[in-house]
Amino acid sequence: MPAHAAVLLAAGGSRRLGQAKQLLTRDGETLVHRAARLLHDTRPCRLVVVAGAQGDAVESAVDDLNAMVVRNDDWQAGLSASLGVAGAALAGFDGQVLVTTCDQPALEAVHLHALLMGAADSPSGCAALLHNGLAGVPAVVPVAWLHSQPSRKDDRGDVGLGARLRAIPQQELHLLDAAEAAFDIDSPDDVVFAVARGWLDPPTAR
Repeated sequence: MPAHAAVLLAAGGSRRLGQAKQLLTRDGETLVHRAARLLHDTRPCRLVVVAGAQGDAVESAVDDLNAMVVRNDDWQAGLSASLGVAGAALAGFDGQVLVTTCDQPALEAVHLHALLMGAADSPSGCAALLHNGLAGVPAVVPVAWLHSQPSRKDDRGDVGLGARLRAIPQQELHLLDAAEAAFDIDSPDDVVFAVARGWLDPPTAR
């Protein structure tokens, strides 16, 4: 399998949730550390964590991992700004990048490995997790996509990545169907649901 880089997008302010989703825990491990650890275990040639709203806490949380933490001071601009910061951190790398976020508490290493293997075999070299039938993150994309983000927002409110994946003909894109892995934390109700499923620690444990 070709060498790959990995990017963890962890800069958001969690406005809808009302607390830092990066610092929610599963089995005592913060979600940002868990996501970074899963990426680390895919053995990327470089691992970049993009921090922003919770910069110091995120950097501290992943301190034990061999990751480059970079800051997105314009984190309120959305994912496109974080992708651009990650792209700058990967200067000189010319390959595929495994990109994910830290708010999918049911994501497991097997999903990331399946995406990397699928991307290696797909005509486009890309792979993505299905979200209600649409391609999304985690995803494997060319590093060039991080350097050239479209200026318009897609229908999910973030910029570029999902729309570009969905523009690839499905027969040329590896799509992973794993509904539990696609579940992400956006609202207090999502936290309640995740706690009930054992994907997050209950509030009393945090």
